[in-house]
Amino acid sequence: MTTDKKYFFLKLNPPRPTFAFDMNEDEKQVMQSHMGYWAPYVENGTVVVIGPVLDPNGPFGAAVVRVDNEEEVNTLITNDPANQLSSYEVHPMMAVTKS
Repeated sequence: MTTDKKYFFLKLNPPRPTFAFDMNEDEKQVMQSHMGYWAPYVENGTVVVIGPVLDPNGPFGAAVVRVDNEEEVNTLITNDPANQLSSYEVHPMMAVTKS
């Protein structure tokens, strides 16, 4: 049994291309909860990097997470408050170079 961590790239697809610029108050509250949800995982090193990507076709969220298995990443995503508004794409990473 290996104890090597696995890395996944997460893409949070917003409900519309303009979402980052025209969120209503309810959507802003959900996104604030989303940021608060991920904060402890940033602190404990599960999240390697996280943040919005300013794609000219429409901003989206991105993260790289370090977990034991795919079930763990699925649990992280399932519990994210942003699931009320957005959808995730999950992609395993084949190789990771770290400092």
